[in-house]
Amino acid sequence: MLKLLPPEQKIEVAVQPFALSDTTLARADAAIVLLEKSSRPRNALQTLPQAPLWQKLLRARQHDAQDAPMLCSRLANRSQTLVAIGFIKPGASGFERLEFAGKLAREVLQPGVQRLHVHAGDFTRGEERGAALEATLSAVLAHAAPMPEQKTKATPPAALAHIRIDDRKSAAYDRSIATAAGNHLARWLATLPPNVLDSIAYRKVLQQLARREGWSFKFHSVDQLERMGAGAFAAVARSNPHRGAGIVRLSYSPSRTRKGAKPIALVGKGICFDTGGINLKPHRSMYSMHGDMQGSAVAVGTLLALARLGTPCAIDCWLALTENQIGPEAYRPQDVVRALNGTTIQVVHSDAEGRMVLADTLTLASRALPRLVLDFATLTGACVAALTDRYAGAFTNRADLHGWLQDTGRASGERVWCFPMDEDFDAELESSAADIMQCTLDNKGDHILAARFLGKFVEAGVPWVHVDLATSERKGGLAHIPTEMTGFGVRYAVHLLSDTASLDERLG
Repeated sequence: MLKLLPPEQKIEVAVQPFALSDTTLARADAAIVLLEKSSRPRNALQTLPQAPLWQKLLRARQHDAQDAPMLCSRLANRSQTLVAIGFIKPGASGFERLEFAGKLAREVLQPGVQRLHVHAGDFTRGEERGAALEATLSAVLAHAAPMPEQKTKATPPAALAHIRIDDRKSAAYDRSIATAAGNHLARWLATLPPNVLDSIAYRKVLQQLARREGWSFKFHSVDQLERMGAGAFAAVARSNPHRGAGIVRLSYSPSRTRKGAKPIALVGKGICFDTGGINLKPHRSMYSMHGDMQGSAVAVGTLLALARLGTPCAIDCWLALTENQIGPEAYRPQDVVRALNGTTIQVVHSDAEGRMVLADTLTLASRALPRLVLDFATLTGACVAALTDRYAGAFTNRADLHGWLQDTGRASGERVWCFPMDEDFDAELESSAADIMQCTLDNKGDHILAARFLGKFVEAGVPWVHVDLATSERKGGLAHIPTEMTGFGVRYAVHLLSDTASLDERLG
């Protein structure tokens, strides 16, 4: 039977300086050696064990390291050690480091590789050496993580059990390990088929996860939400053949927290399958709609990573779980519904369901007046059209946060681009029948209009960031992630939120 939670990766990571030698290489099944790219790669290779072998391989390729950034070979020692040497250009961006590290990880994680050594030579800037090693650890953990499948002949899991890194211990490696666990959880949940992970099963697995991790769990059923007046969420859920939809709240409390400190609120869109509703999607558009819950998967993956890091800040994670089905009870264009905060909404298109369920979820999340609300959603095709599937879109009610949001994307390697949120965009959503239109009939700027719509349901004065996950699904993966479902957002959010002192300074 297919498990709903991923297996825990039992990989020992040891971080300590060590000399690279024939002896240490012989103790490993595989090794990654990171060198700074220069105009004289032969000089760098001359300092390595088995230097003649690497010089010969470089000459055989008849180019320098500028065109041959990787050399691979098995050594003639007792372990037949597989070694990959990677040349990293100085000043590489976070994304470039992760992407290159992913290529190295793919080379060395061959069947039977249990012990991996990761070494780096001298870099002109010391911080770039540490960043390259951290990116490599992240890539190796991502490539070693199994994904759910139901094949008669199962894919053998990676044998990797030990990673030894040539560096001094630092918080960056702890963050990498916690982030890898959160990303793995997000990708696993997003890959599960829709007949396995429907909204009822999703609620149960979140309850199981909460028990395992020591979080509190609360569920607002669709019946309760209707009584509360959450008409936007209820409209989307009403065509389900069950009454199991609802909003889950997971809460992490640190062992120690500053008195009076406000929690962080994470919010995620959890549409377990999206048919499009009355405005039915065509086949190609519906094919991957079991992944329309990736916003919720990223939110709970972020919660897992931050909790395992022992973040000294309480975190509430709000997840909107339902399907968007087709049926006689499905909500329709021109319906008018009342959201939880009293705002009336004129429905325009049933496939704009994500903003409907998020509207009521954002109201619940922001009513507690957290220090920040951060939501994730696979919300609009317009964002993909604007940015492709390499960047995510970011939107905020605090324009002064733009630099921080984009800088964090560059540093983490999960890149975001901030879009405008000027008030005059609201003119497009004016309705003669209700307080606001759900969307417009065309797709012009829909990612911006969706964000303007969502902002109406965030309590005044609460800092809010919305991430439109154009990057959630990409053939061949993205950066260091090898799978089509990328889990994008966990690494970004952990970089954004793990330094609570910096967070307080940014938010004022």
